Formats: sequence, C-alpha cells, structure tokens
Amino acid sequence: MTKTLADFDFETGEVLLLDKPLTWTSFDVVRKVKNTLRIKKIGHAGTLDPLATGLLILCTGKKTKEIDQIQAQEKEYTGTFRLGETTPSFDLETAVDMARPYAHLTNEQITAVTAQFTGLIQQTPPIFSAVKIDGKRAYELARTGQEAEIKAKTVEIKTFEITRIALPEVDFRVVCSKGTYIRSLARDLGVALGCGAHLTRLVRTRIGEYRVEDAFTLDAIQALRPPRPDSEASALPGTTRSRHERPNTAPNRAGLQYFAALQADALAAKHLKDATEKSAE
Repeated sequence: MTKTLADFDFETGEVLLLDKPLTWTSFDVVRKVKNTLRIKKIGHAGTLDPLATGLLILCTGKKTKEIDQIQAQEKEYTGTFRLGETTPSFDLETAVDMARPYAHLTNEQITAVTAQFTGLIQQTPPIFSAVKIDGKRAYELARTGQEAEIKAKTVEIKTFEITRIALPEVDFRVVCSKGTYIRSLARDLGVALGCGAHLTRLVRTRIGEYRVEDAFTLDAIQALRPPRPDSEASALPGTTRSRHERPNTAPNRAGLQYFAALQADALAAKHLKDATEKSAE
C-alpha cells in the first residue's frame, strides 16, 4: 500500500521525497515545507541548483541524523547539453560568452568521447558553486568578478550515456558519486569535442534507492496544510485570520526572471562594448 502524506509523522521523523520545481532553491523548498506543515526540525539531503528539477530528499525529526548517509549514495541525472556555446557558470545562470562551430561533429564522435569521463576522474567544480575558497563561497567571488583557483577533486562517474542527439542539443543520463558537478561535465565534454558546451536542463531522477517517481509535489504538500490553531487566529472571539502566502507569481531570488535579467544585462553590456570598440577603430 502506497504511503500518503497523511500517514507521515513528521515531528518524530520521516524521509520525505520532493520533486523540486524549476527556479526554487533547495532552501526555498525546505522553508516552504517547514512553514506549511509546521515542522520544527527539517533539512535536505543534497542540494539541487535552482535551474535543476527532480528529486530533493527532506529529513525531519530524528531522521535528520540520516542526512549524511543519504547524501553519500550515488546519484542519477538526466538532462541536456548545448554544444557550440559556453557560459561562465557552465549553465543558463550566466550569458553565453563564446560560440564555436559544432555542425561538423558526428554522432559517433559525440558518443565516443564520453568514455574518457567514465570511472574515477579528476573534476574541477564550477567557479559559480558553493565550494569554499579561503573561507568564502566560490560564487561570491565569481559574482564580484574576482578570479580564484579551484582545486580538482576525484569523483566517480559510473554511467555516462548519450540518449539523444539533435545538434546543438545532446541529451544524457549520468550515474555518479556524491560531489559530481554535471555542469562541469558539460564544460569538460565541450572541451573534449573542441566546440564548448553548457548545461541547459537537469533532472535528478534518483539518490540511492529513492526515485523521483515516488516524490510528492509542493502542491500536494500545500494541500495537506493543517488549519491555523485558534490561539493564532485572532484576539477577537469568532474571527479568523487568513494565512499569508507568497503569490506564485512573486519574483523568486533564484528564479528564471533573475537569471534572464542577468543574461540580458550581460548581453547588453557585451553588445555595447563591441559597438564602442568598433566605433573607435
């Protein structure tokens, strides 16, 4: 029998599978679930970038002690790389900064190059990541234009297969160890092919034995919201206070509008610079 949300005992401790929506940060989801279900102790077992969707595991109560154990399990992702263009963040968070020819590549060349990224490999995390450099997050340095050296680390990619080729798009499936950056894999694949690449879509489909098909949506969580206690409703007898909810249309600090604005500003600045340099010639 399938377990429903009503069967969970969140205060004692549960492992809750969520299908993270696009543009939400992992912290946004934790905060939303905590406030909606009024859970005192909750955390997530493995961050997903705002522009990624799919399986996000939340642990509540005593189950928060299992977070490290869950995080250590292998991950599975599907998604799309775009060949011929690079971005500083290796994904859609930043604007395209370089374009190169890709039409000459054959399907055989693209699929063959994946072999060099299978097994134990050295991978350098993106500068736009939460990796710490001298006590600061790498993305903090990147967004202020500072340069920083990030050391490569050993990760394991157990499976890297190309599932669709429709140039410039390439779909993939990856099974990998904790700490693997799929954005870095996009960068490295583009380097190996000589045309550059960046990540345009990412879905986490599995962590260990936990699968996204078994995950709940935020809408399902919202539907389980308990009524506000009478003590919180109002000081006046017989009255109730409606619960304030942020509109779905409200800008999210990590939403697509934010990323689109970043890209638009960067492209506008680049076009202005190019025009200025051309007129000065």
